[in-house]
Amino acid sequence: MTRKELRDYVRVHRDDLKALDALVNRRSPDAEVIMFHPPKNKEEEQEQFELFKRIVDEKTRNKTADN
Repeated sequence: MTRKELRDYVRVHRDDLKALDALVNRRSPDAEVIMFHPPKNKEEEQEQFELFKRIVDEKTRNKTADN
């Protein structure tokens, strides 16, 4: 199963922890890890969500530019 197929499978079968573990184990060791700690209040939750959206948008643009 390709990484994309496994990712799609995990999205549909969210309770399959073995598949999720397999997907995580396929992550590149050189991949950048971004940690989000639990927010302390609603304002911090909103800030983290906005940051997360910006990161996803940037990575999506970079991936599109590479293709």
